[in-house]
Amino acid sequence: MMRVLLLLGAFAAAAPAPVSAEILVAARTIRSQTILGPGDVALAEGTMADALTDPHEAIGQEARVNLYAGRPIMAGDLGPPAIVDRNQIVTVFYRNGPVNIAADGRALERAGVGDPVRVMNLASRTTVTGFVAADGTVTVGASARP
Repeated sequence: MMRVLLLLGAFAAAAPAPVSAEILVAARTIRSQTILGPGDVALAEGTMADALTDPHEAIGQEARVNLYAGRPIMAGDLGPPAIVDRNQIVTVFYRNGPVNIAADGRALERAGVGDPVRVMNLASRTTVTGFVAADGTVTVGASARP
C-alpha cells in the first residue's frame, strides 16, 4: 500500500504547474446593452477557459449580460452592438434563388449585424427566424446567412 502512495506522489510531482496568464476583466460594473470602451476593461493575472485575453476583442462590443467589476469577461458575454430592438418594425426579405419577397415584421428580440433574430410577420402573424443585415433588414430563406 505504501508503494502506491509513493508512486502517486512522484507522478503528481512530475505534472507541470499551471501557467498564469492575463485575462480580461471588467474594470467596473457594466450593465447589459452597454457598448464597451477602453476604460471599461482591464487585464488581470489568472487563467479561465473561454475568458477573453485581448482588450481589442471587447472594445466596441455590447455587453449581453451584466459584467461585474473584477470578474473575467467571457466570449459569450459580448456581441456586436444591436441595431434591431425588440418590438421594432423591420423589413423582412425572403430570398430563395430568383424569388425575393419583402414584408413588414416585428422583431421579437434585440440583435446585431449577423445575429439570428425571431421576427413576426405582421400580415400573417407567422414567426420566422432570419439574420440581421447591416442596413437593419432581416433576411430569411435558403440564402439568409450573411
